[in-house]
Amino acid sequence: MLAYPDISPVALELGPLKIHWYGIMYLIGFAAAWWLGRRRAERREWPGSPARVDDLIFYGAIGVVLGGRIGYMLFYNFDIWLADPLRLLRVWEGGMSFHGGLIGVLVALWLFARRYQFDYGTVIDFIAPLVPIGLGAGRLGNFINGELWGRVSDLPWAMPFPGAGPLPRHPSQLYEFLLEGVVLFLLLWWFSARPRPRWAVAGMFALLYGLFRFLVEFVREPDAHLGVLALGWMSMGQILSLPLLLVGLLLLLHAYRRA
Repeated sequence: MLAYPDISPVALELGPLKIHWYGIMYLIGFAAAWWLGRRRAERREWPGSPARVDDLIFYGAIGVVLGGRIGYMLFYNFDIWLADPLRLLRVWEGGMSFHGGLIGVLVALWLFARRYQFDYGTVIDFIAPLVPIGLGAGRLGNFINGELWGRVSDLPWAMPFPGAGPLPRHPSQLYEFLLEGVVLFLLLWWFSARPRPRWAVAGMFALLYGLFRFLVEFVREPDAHLGVLALGWMSMGQILSLPLLLVGLLLLLHAYRRA
């Protein structure tokens, strides 16, 4: 059993202003996506200019924040949201959903493509390999916050988390950091480095993320107020990941059949 490294969620305090590690992780994700996107645009790996990447990342960031927050309240705390609609605005209390953020990004990028006259599929394929670094950084933020821990385990690297009792648990946030962050980034970066049919990169992202998230949910503790929702073992995260798996497969089939 390992000891949980009790890191303060607050990275820096400047008087009444507190800068949290979780917020820093979001900034790292956006900055990395911007830098990698500019680099690829400079190599003419998409039809827009490098400067247009700035607008692309701005639209994506708005979609992540709004979609992630709305998705969290809709998928995981709908009853609380109905009782207290203003809670949606209290972002400092925490709560973001990847699946909601994904929907928000898809809508935001559709607006971007429409405004600047880009092909929507081309935009989605371009942005997909830039996302995993932000996903991985976000999982590190979850680990620092001591939230979204795993199920009880006797593995040598299991650890007790503050607020989760004395029993050691899977550090499922680190599993997701490795799979959704490092592995997903490497695979997508390699896959997108060569010309692919339109929608293929987006399909690969959806397929791999859905698979990784589905698998990690087996060792991640379900949300206490939701528990297991289907078949005696499926969590909300797994239910939301199944459509991603299906969409990923369909997009890949569609892309290569057209090609």
